[in-house]
Formats: sequence, structure tokens, C-alpha cells
Amino acid sequence: MEIVMNPNTASLKRDIDQGTDQQRLAVLDIITEVRKSGDAALFSFTEKFDKVALSSLKVTKEEIDQAYSELDQDILPVIREAAENIRDYHQRQKRESWITTQENGTILGQKITALDSVGVYVPGGLAAYPSSVLMNVTPALVAGVKRIVMVSPPQANGALPAGVIVAAHELGVEEIYKVGGAQAIAALAYGTESIEKVDKIVGPGNIYVALAKREVFGHVSIDMIAGPSEIVVLADETARAAEVAADLLSQAEHDERASSVLVTTSEKLAFEVKKEIYKQLETLPREKIARASIESYGAIYVTNTLDEAIELVNELAPEHLEVLTASPMDLLGNIRHAGAIFLGRYSSEPVGDYFAGPNHVLPTNGTARFSSPLNVDDFTKKSSIISYSEKAMQENGRKIAAFARLEGLEAHARAVEYRLED
Repeated sequence: MEIVMNPNTASLKRDIDQGTDQQRLAVLDIITEVRKSGDAALFSFTEKFDKVALSSLKVTKEEIDQAYSELDQDILPVIREAAENIRDYHQRQKRESWITTQENGTILGQKITALDSVGVYVPGGLAAYPSSVLMNVTPALVAGVKRIVMVSPPQANGALPAGVIVAAHELGVEEIYKVGGAQAIAALAYGTESIEKVDKIVGPGNIYVALAKREVFGHVSIDMIAGPSEIVVLADETARAAEVAADLLSQAEHDERASSVLVTTSEKLAFEVKKEIYKQLETLPREKIARASIESYGAIYVTNTLDEAIELVNELAPEHLEVLTASPMDLLGNIRHAGAIFLGRYSSEPVGDYFAGPNHVLPTNGTARFSSPLNVDDFTKKSSIISYSEKAMQENGRKIAAFARLEGLEAHARAVEYRLED
């Protein structure tokens, strides 16, 4: 892990994985086959990529009951409380339709309508992510989406992780399918015999899932193209090295391509954190993944002032930003670009990942410069409302016709003028 003194923006590390040509072609082949063969393709790809021969795709009531019996009963109340916190936070985001009137009889407004159907992709593989279920499904429920379909790759035993099934069932998701990868995205976008197509697809996944979402965008909507996870810790001399190191490793253990960065004004803290990271790595269960992440995409930047540190943070525009300084709230106004901002020693990133309530589906790869966390608005669409009275048309019709002719659109102008004659 490199320590960079007095860095400039040219020295900042950033990994934007756009996929290889070979990966893109593989994804296109998968999508084409799913559109052609439907369920048969899903079974075939599941056996090929997940090494599981399934007899059915949909999770049954028996599998749901089995998941509840397997789940540690101490964790069920935690899932329920987390779900309530997430719901409460997202309820505050909900917006209502509105209408305004003018004295000449004009009526203008905006009608907000929930999407009819949404597909939620939950990653699988070596890990289980019940938190992804809560974070992706809850804002859709708050928005009023009636049909929510969840897909996730099966484990070696052909089942989904108990926590994933339970989290979905607790939220009332009725369609849960054991299929993952690009084939799951294709099924959600175009439909198969078992899985009816949806209007929007949300949820993170590997590079094949990301590329598939990019390919189907336009036929359906998507939330974002999520890259590897990332964290930036902004710290001064008051931060504790062991805690900073643990926070950096909390992202590094996600993925070998995850990025963990410390930006600090304290050279002493920089060297202490570096030493502590390698100490903690020795006892970390996912040591191999975390070490590869730290070595390839980890960095420590030491600046002369907090203003310089904040400038670097805004340039990085991280997915997660922790502010571990003497007065973190004082810095909030100067932080412009970050997916989620964690203020103070007791607001470590896992607090937001699992329990506090804000969404953990966040913009990555610097896209926090122009993107937002997943929210209720992502599951609605807006219709404009326009109603002109006769008086309003008489007042404004000739202006509108003149504007149409300015653009060379005579039929537009006449469409207004016929009403003026009347």
C-alpha cells in the first residue's frame, strides 16, 4: 500500500472496469440465447456457470419454510428492525403529485406514478447478501411498485441462502427465482416461460451482470452500472489507526478490485494505519481478497491542510466517505461529491450498509459527481399535466405559433391558430 505525500489529482488511483471485448461478446451471446430459448437457456446456463442442475426456477413455499428453519433465530429480529429503519428513511423521500392553477384558467401539474414492475438482482456466489434485498426492494415498496421480482444465483446445493429468502419473504416478495448472471438480466428484460419481463432492473452484480444491464438498457430501465466497492476515509490526527484500518479493510474484503483510500493531514497517522492494515490482514478470514485489493487499489494520501484533503475527496467522488476528524460536521458543507457520508467515529461504514436506514446502493467509480444513491424516485415516473383554457389560448396562442415558425414547423403553428380562429 503506497503512501503519497502532497498528492495532486493526477496521482489518484481509480479503476473503471468497462469489461473486455470477449466479456461483452459472451454477454451478447447469453442474452440472444435467453431470448431465443427462454427457460431452457436459463437451466443450461445455470448448470454451466453455477454447476447446479435445477428442476425448477421459482423458490417454493417449502424452500421458504426451510429457510426460516435454517436461519439463526437471533438474526430474524435484526433483519426486521433493519427493514423498518430502511422503510422509515425512504418514506421521507416520497413525493406527491401536484397541480397549480392560474387566474386565466391554466392548469399545470405533475403526476407521479409508480412503475408497474421491477426486477431486483441480488448477488450470490461465495457470499450471501440479505442487505441487498432490503436496500433494493424497500424503496420500490415505498414508491408503490405492485410487482417485484427477485433473482439470485443458486448455491452449490441448488438453493438460495436462507437469509436472502427470509429477507425477501419478510418484505412480501412473491416471485423469487434461482437464476443469476447475465442470463437472469436477460430473463428480466425480455421474459421467459417462467419469468415475466419487468420495466426496470436494479441491484449490483459482477462484470457480466453489469455488462448485461448495459446491453438491455433502453428496452428496460436500469438503476446504474455499479463498479467495485470503494471507501475513502478523510482523517486528521484525532483518528485512531486501528479503527481507520478496520474501516478500509471492510471494503477491501468485498472484492480484489475494491478500492480503499485514506486521505489525511497526519503523516504519523498514515504510517500507523499502514502498519495496522497489514497486522489486521493476518487474522482476516477473507485475507487473500483483502490483501489483493489493498495492494492493487489501496492508497494513503497525506496533505498539508484539510482544504487540500477535501479537494482530493471531491475529485475521487467516492462511493463511501468516512469523515474522522475533530469536527466532522464542520466539513460537511465543503464535501460536494460522495455517495454516502459517514460523520464521526461511531458512524463506520457498516452502520449504513446494514442498519441505519439510508440506501447502500451507491454510485461508484467517481459517478457520485453526478449520480445519487438508489431512492424512491428511481421507482416512479412523472407525467406532466397541461390544461389551457380558452382565455389562456387567446393570451398566448400567437406567441406559441411564432415560436413554432421560428423552428420552421408550420403545422405546429396552425394547430394553435385554428383554435384562435374558433
